[in-house]
Amino acid sequence: MSGLKGNSPLARSAMAYVLAGGRGSRLLELTDRRAKPAVYFGGKTRIIDFALSNALNSGVRRIAVATQYKAHSLIRHLNRGWTFLRPERNEGFDILPASQRVSEDRWYAGTADAVYQNLDIVEGYAPDYLIILAGDHIYKMDYEVMLAQHVASGADATVACVEIDSAQGSAFGIMHVDEADRIVSFVEKPKTAPEIPGQPGRSLASMGIYVFERKLLFELLREDAADPASSHDFGKDVIPKLVAAGNTWAHRFEASCVRSGAERSAYWRDVGTIDAYWEANIDLTEIVPELDLFDRDWPIWTYSELTPPAKFVHDSGARRGQAISSLVAGGCIVSGGSVQRSLLSSNVHVHSFADVSFSVVLPEVDIGEGARIDRAVIDRGVKIPDGLVVGEDPEEDARRFRRTDRGICLITQAMLDALD
Repeated sequence: MSGLKGNSPLARSAMAYVLAGGRGSRLLELTDRRAKPAVYFGGKTRIIDFALSNALNSGVRRIAVATQYKAHSLIRHLNRGWTFLRPERNEGFDILPASQRVSEDRWYAGTADAVYQNLDIVEGYAPDYLIILAGDHIYKMDYEVMLAQHVASGADATVACVEIDSAQGSAFGIMHVDEADRIVSFVEKPKTAPEIPGQPGRSLASMGIYVFERKLLFELLREDAADPASSHDFGKDVIPKLVAAGNTWAHRFEASCVRSGAERSAYWRDVGTIDAYWEANIDLTEIVPELDLFDRDWPIWTYSELTPPAKFVHDSGARRGQAISSLVAGGCIVSGGSVQRSLLSSNVHVHSFADVSFSVVLPEVDIGEGARIDRAVIDRGVKIPDGLVVGEDPEEDARRFRRTDRGICLITQAMLDALD
């Protein structure tokens, strides 16, 4: 399979456990019917495909995904696109919905509990190491590099961290490290973020990625489950307790970030707000984007539905089907309309004289004749009426749709139906 690493001993002795049960409420109506990891990204993938592809490309062939809120869309995607791993090759792929396996009235209480409730399933695979992953970030990372650091250091836990400006620290869990990158304290969303030694103005933010030796993790999770004062969360409970014990180390994303020749810097994005989601998608339309989705050495695997090629028709006067500086997925028809600096997901139809600019359009959207759409995110299956104008009158946009402080409009079918 193109793009996959050889079978390295560490990766083959590890299991990736992806936490994909979050509500994603900051994405507003975009997560009304789907969990955040199931939200479409980049025209044909879902957000969770990045964590899963990183695991597969790193050589990790035993993967589990814990789901909870509004999980149907996510589970359907996983079943369609990620069930090719084979038990007879010592591989595995498990989808683990919250199913009250510990108690009949208990859902996953936190990220640590989401692993604790499935300890017997993990035990069945008997991995030497557990890589705990968040399923809702966009990045390319070789987990084998982090595994190697974890083993070489003899750490109780290793936490993947990304460098940020210290001024942004109030939005993240910040790791305060010493000169050797041993974590000396963990601070959740501090007003003043601890700086990296020797790097003024820079701090290390947790990526929600942890490596543990399995037996130690099981002990920690059983202790945590028995603690009535715990919120049963890795970031709030398990990691701070280990940090206090003094043998938890930071792993810098720069060391394991996968970059093609086109990527200038380490790329990691939390697309947890409409503005961040819009920006990360629109960034892909740059001539040389910060994230290279065309990297064949580290492909982003996903479920690929069968679609015909994109089609552009009509070339008569102002009625010209065209797309400029845009990404257009299969099954799209741009019929006499214009698309600029936008991302069209599968099976989008843009009708004559419509103009779409700086917009993220999810699958199955139909944009009516003469519509003008600027700086929008359009949810799946929406039918934009003929002549609708979005992005030109801020007050009108705010009255009809979800409009962010940056002027991005989220459009759903329910919002359009309410206009009738």
